[in-house]
Amino acid sequence: MTPSLPDVFLRVPLAHRALHDLSAGRPENSRAAVRAAIAAGYGIEIDLQQSADARAMVFHDTTLDRLAEGSGPVRARSAADLAQVPLRGGHEGIPDLAEVLDLVSGQVPLLIEIKDQDGAMGPAIGPLEQAIALALAGYAGPVAVMSFNPHSVARMAELCPEIPRGLVTDAFEARDWTLPEETRARLRGVPDYWDLGCSFISHNMHDLARPRVAALKAEGAAVLCWTVRSPEDEAQARSVAQNITFEGYKPPLDA
Repeated sequence: MTPSLPDVFLRVPLAHRALHDLSAGRPENSRAAVRAAIAAGYGIEIDLQQSADARAMVFHDTTLDRLAEGSGPVRARSAADLAQVPLRGGHEGIPDLAEVLDLVSGQVPLLIEIKDQDGAMGPAIGPLEQAIALALAGYAGPVAVMSFNPHSVARMAELCPEIPRGLVTDAFEARDWTLPEETRARLRGVPDYWDLGCSFISHNMHDLARPRVAALKAEGAAVLCWTVRSPEDEAQARSVAQNITFEGYKPPLDA
């Protein structure tokens, strides 16, 4: 089963890690950033990491150090502990997925990136995907899930076959990834797209000229991209991509 990506994901620009702006007290993936995106009419992209008690936490990094007033792995703390860890530049702790779903409540499209929990894009995954499936049960708004790790996408296909899913894709250059070349080459080729029942990719905007992207688009894949940071970048990205994930500026809603 390949669920279709709702058209709204191709029309409404997606705020990367929600509409974050530290100067306005809105850290990445924070409730404040989610509320701001909704108020502005943008879609929202968020990231999920796993807590020690296998809850889906809305947070980008594997460790707390950069983004929160704490240190060490996110997975070393319980969801209750993480809720009390302040986000840097804001006035709140780390939310879980259920809280964000309640905030969004179907008002705008929500694109969920599942961060790799295996550490090498391998099969050692499962608890986070299960937590996501539980949180999404009964959610009625436009939502889609994606991951760099094909195993994670496969698990979501089993747990939530009705929810659109995609792969986050890249050039996977050695300067950006510590993965072995064999792994990077395989991910670069996106061989699992159709087997996983995907309906879209979200590709690095600086690599949109890659022939594999054009081939997937020609075969019917929707093409989103990350991360657009200026009107100039947007114009370049939209020559290939059908929608953008953006930050640092406010794109028009009628692009």
